[in-house]
Amino acid sequence: MTVQSSGQTSGQISVVVVDDEPLIRSGLRAIIDAEPDLSVVGEAGDGAEVLPVVRRTQPDVVLMDVRMPAVDGIQATRLLLDGLDSAPRVLVVTTFENDDYVYDALRAGASGFLLKRTPPDDIIAAIRTVAGSESLLFPEAIRALALAHVSQQESQPTGLDQYQLTEREQEVLRLMARGLSNAEIAAELILGVQTIKTHVANLLAKLGARDRTQAVIQAYESGFVPLR
Repeated sequence: MTVQSSGQTSGQISVVVVDDEPLIRSGLRAIIDAEPDLSVVGEAGDGAEVLPVVRRTQPDVVLMDVRMPAVDGIQATRLLLDGLDSAPRVLVVTTFENDDYVYDALRAGASGFLLKRTPPDDIIAAIRTVAGSESLLFPEAIRALALAHVSQQESQPTGLDQYQLTEREQEVLRLMARGLSNAEIAAELILGVQTIKTHVANLLAKLGARDRTQAVIQAYESGFVPLR
């Protein structure tokens, strides 16, 4: 998978690395710390250690191994979101792209995922994209995961009528699902970027979604955005 950077390069992005393999943690630390705008501020070897480390270091992004022996990445993500008023973005790190754990982690509140074999440059771009939160990471991969899981559900699509999204918000959500950034959506709809940011904030609030990823998953699961 190839990652396009969100363009966020101003300011320092702090990262906590969570993995039960010390070698993986040290490798990720080396990759991240080599960038002038990124720094690893903490590490954890299991999901049970994540909340205390994050409280102490207050990172922007957590790289979260999805499979760990005691507390896995799904549980750890829920603990972060439930335990903190202002939680960091969570970027799940996994071995297999179609891992059921990945989709569960995204539904639990993770903002995206990376494969452990992802090239270093793409890891860096993904961290910046998630920290910037203005575009969806790996939109096609998220769609594929949703397709695999939604097709297993017995319930019929319900749409998003109950959330009373305006026509413009619905347009923005469809474009978000395609992976477009705020600037790209603004160009598509011939609107200002700040106007798009306002629409995004409003639709996230209406959906009760933490970020774009959760909003897009809702759009897929409800049938609002067709998977086929």
